[in-house]
Amino acid sequence: MSELPRGLTVRRDAGLYGYERALRRHGIEPIAGVDEAGRGACAGPLVAGACILPPGKAGIVPGLADSKLLTEKARERCYTQILRRAVSWAVVVVSHEECDRLGMHVANVQALRRAVALLDVPPAYVLTDGFPVDGLGVPGLAVWKGDRVAACISAASVLAKVTRDRIMTELDADWPAYDFKTHKGYITETHSAALTAHGPSPVHRMRFVNVRRAAGLEVDLPGLESAS
Repeated sequence: MSELPRGLTVRRDAGLYGYERALRRHGIEPIAGVDEAGRGACAGPLVAGACILPPGKAGIVPGLADSKLLTEKARERCYTQILRRAVSWAVVVVSHEECDRLGMHVANVQALRRAVALLDVPPAYVLTDGFPVDGLGVPGLAVWKGDRVAACISAASVLAKVTRDRIMTELDADWPAYDFKTHKGYITETHSAALTAHGPSPVHRMRFVNVRRAAGLEVDLPGLESAS
């Protein structure tokens, strides 16, 4: 399901915790949010996070917002608070090799499913960011810009983003020519210049057009990805 239960509405001005409050008023609990980090990157892993926050004041994370809108220090502060407050949380790391093998959409959906399955408290309902995810085993709702309007999705996005950023910083030590610690595998002028100068590293995703071009491989193939 990708719609709210019958009779349930959420006001546009309900705030970051409005979806959870509305679902709880209908007796639906626990509520998980799930999100990913790194889908548009052309190097490194894809990471999915899932999170269940408790009701009431205990579940209000100071400074929580979409991970992409937070500074690195603010994300780290939120990450620490989420781990302290969450009823349950999980993170799944999908290697660049698996991303290449499956394709980014399939890898993304599988990672989101796996993150929810790893929660040690089974959710009764799941909120996803942007598009519906089937196979979760419970009802759910795809929320447009969910990481900005639903707290549990925002929390999941922070878990995924902080985990992935730490991994990319570690990979920078192994492959310093690409400056992974700065751009985290997303395409920038610096990253593009490094690809042109050095070719792909072993942690680049060979399914991406710009990476294949830098490697001198064919780029006119179906199913290739574009870096963002």
